[in-house]
Amino acid sequence: MGNPSSRESNNAPADEPQRAPNASAPATSSALPSYIPPLSRGHELPFVQPSSYLRPKFRSRTTPVPTTPMSPIDEEQLQGLKGLRNFLRVRTSYDVLPLSFRLIILDNDLLIKKSLDILIQNGIVSAPLWDSQQSRFAGLLTATDYINLIQYYCQFPEHIDDVEKFRLSSLRDIEKAIGVLPLETVSVHPSRPLYEACSRMLKSRARRIPLVDIDHETERETVVSVITQYRILKFIAVNTEQHTMLLKQTVREIGLGTYSNLATAKMTDSVLEVINLMVVHNISAVPIVDKNNVVLNVFEAVDVIPCIKGGAYDELKSTVGEALTKRPEDFQGIYTCQEDDRLDSIFVTLRQSRVHRLVVIDDNWHLKGIISLSDILKYVLFTGVTSDEAELSAPP
Repeated sequence: MGNPSSRESNNAPADEPQRAPNASAPATSSALPSYIPPLSRGHELPFVQPSSYLRPKFRSRTTPVPTTPMSPIDEEQLQGLKGLRNFLRVRTSYDVLPLSFRLIILDNDLLIKKSLDILIQNGIVSAPLWDSQQSRFAGLLTATDYINLIQYYCQFPEHIDDVEKFRLSSLRDIEKAIGVLPLETVSVHPSRPLYEACSRMLKSRARRIPLVDIDHETERETVVSVITQYRILKFIAVNTEQHTMLLKQTVREIGLGTYSNLATAKMTDSVLEVINLMVVHNISAVPIVDKNNVVLNVFEAVDVIPCIKGGAYDELKSTVGEALTKRPEDFQGIYTCQEDDRLDSIFVTLRQSRVHRLVVIDDNWHLKGIISLSDILKYVLFTGVTSDEAELSAPP
């Protein structure tokens, strides 16, 4: 169900060219992300890091004490951030969409089991939901919903027969039954500023947001598409190189990411154990490390989908290593950085690759932290915001 359009939805399987209204094509960088060959067949796949040539050569590893007046690097950093925020205020959510798209919308009355088959067949990991009874947008189906279903299956094994009968309209009841906090259902009008869409996503803890319009003839809602944090940051990286090149402070200096209480797992842990970690810590990915805390891979929420294909819940007892072999052949690998990498180099990686998070490591590949796309977006939107900027960002 959906509206014919000449753009391609965000649930399309492959990257498409970004729209760059009134912007020239980005300069080609000669510094491509470095790919490290697979360590072995199957689950240990390539790792990618931001270009090291952008890393400062003589920067202190200690956090500098703020001084007055600001250093030139600090001033450039704030200037770059202000430029990005101004860009987000003048661009709309519609601008982020590619030139062509398809949109798959699932009816709320569809069996959850059937919805899984549709996602797998179309190579997508999420889809908008539609309430045909009320003719309105009803939320968003994501990998987290399948994880919640698995938790329900584990907590109430006596109701295993009911699991096969659940419909998409039952997702909220499943959340209540297992005691998880549901994500706020948010949407944004496609003509609203992109800054507003970013703010709503961060406030609701969502990683994607549907664009919902009103049909002027029927006065009913219509879902235009879905945009993700990844697509927004890609759009920024492609079209604002003059601003991102000013972001020369390092990951360490700006405190980007999470570095304490990190949930990790081993290759020999079961998929169910990792799913439980995701639910308990409210996270969408778990780094896979060896006994020396060396990063081997990352298990993501979307990796759950192939594990339960066809209702094969018994496969959840298999190991993480076995589950990761089910990834598609075009999986691009794990993206990493170090604390001395600068934010401008991270935007280079975002511009050139399909990045969903960065694993922070040291020189010996020991796990140090995780940088999510939410961390990057939050830093861009709210760091160093002046009172005048805050007024500009306030909704009408």
